[in-house]
Amino acid sequence: MSAKPVVSALKSYIEPYRVDGSKAFHLKAHDTDASGGLHKETGKKIIEANRRRLQELQEKLYAQDRWSLLLIFQGMDAAGKDSAIESVFDGINPQGCEVHAFKTPSSNELDHDFMWRHTIALPQRGRIGIFNRSYYEECLVVRVHPDILGKQKIPAELVTKDIWRERFEDITAFEKYLTRNGTVVLKFFLNVSKEEQRERFLDRLEEPAKNWKFSTADIAERALWDKYQEAYEDLIKNTSCAEAPWHVVPADRKWFSRVVIGSAIVNALEKLDLHFPIVDGEAKKDFTLIREALEKEGPPREREDVVKKVAKKKVAKKKVAKKKAAKKVILSTASRRTSPRRPREGGDP
Repeated sequence: MSAKPVVSALKSYIEPYRVDGSKAFHLKAHDTDASGGLHKETGKKIIEANRRRLQELQEKLYAQDRWSLLLIFQGMDAAGKDSAIESVFDGINPQGCEVHAFKTPSSNELDHDFMWRHTIALPQRGRIGIFNRSYYEECLVVRVHPDILGKQKIPAELVTKDIWRERFEDITAFEKYLTRNGTVVLKFFLNVSKEEQRERFLDRLEEPAKNWKFSTADIAERALWDKYQEAYEDLIKNTSCAEAPWHVVPADRKWFSRVVIGSAIVNALEKLDLHFPIVDGEAKKDFTLIREALEKEGPPREREDVVKKVAKKKVAKKKVAKKKAAKKVILSTASRRTSPRRPREGGDP
């Protein structure tokens, strides 16, 4: 199946949530509880189809060794960043993918510019880099808590009322620079409602397996909800561009946030014309000589080995058939949409 029909089918799960600076942006205009007109079971099928396709594309990305992919995840506490990353990348070869979760800067990191620690963590060609929080925290947490700025050792005369606009300009220029050098940049803001955050905090308190996720600092930050929402709106409005778009992902339904994120990633990779490197004629001649030398080292293969080889080919064919069927799910759900709204279901995965 060619990339074009798959890309076309995924658009309805991407375009409503994509922010690229071409239109006015208001955070309140984005529904946190959207489901894209899908039922949960249909959404799960799309998630699985995207996983299968992502596995194929990631293998080609790694082998081709020309492009890299940088994925940035931002959101309020309990928005579902960790679980979204775990779900979307389930089954992906860890050799070509690396996750960085940026915490409070160390003393060494504070002795550098605010983007230094992120710059040295950028993905190499052929790899996928995932930032769980990023340099955008410098325009969020630091903006909501101005006292943090005083600890960053910036010369006083440089800390002016224009510092946030200047940082927006620096970040946008940096991301455009990355795209011009072969790094595809996708940014996801997991847009969770205050009520849904409250429910998830309660879950963390009530379930022993989730107690470790809870911190009293989370409640202190929750009290600053409105300030964070204002900071996010200003940030997204000023750092969205066609080269590095934001995706404001409805996060109240975890399964649908994974539909949007997985679809956006697959869609971006499909556009790169990824393929396995082609072996030239000279190399093939070498292969022939090597094969002959290896075959001379031992006796001809026994009949049993041949039978095993045939059986393996049959298994491989079945796997290919399953992957093709998974791709069809994306196309069929795009053309056969269900009712636009559905009452919330409890117990998102």
